[in-house]
Amino acid sequence: MNVDRLVLGFAGTVVLVGIALAHFVAPGWIWLSVFVGANLLQSSFTGFCPLAMLLRKLGLKPGCAFPS
Repeated sequence: MNVDRLVLGFAGTVVLVGIALAHFVAPGWIWLSVFVGANLLQSSFTGFCPLAMLLRKLGLKPGCAFPS
């Protein structure tokens, strides 16, 4: 598993959890999904992703989207 796959999988999971929490718990949880979506959008333009940086420091091999 490389950094790219883990970042995208984690982001997708957090978006789904945020939507479920907004539906079943409180509508304010939708902001979790908005934050993750905004972070994905800005990382597509800048290449900066805090989670990718953390995962590389933990020793995961980089991928094409988030190189070293």
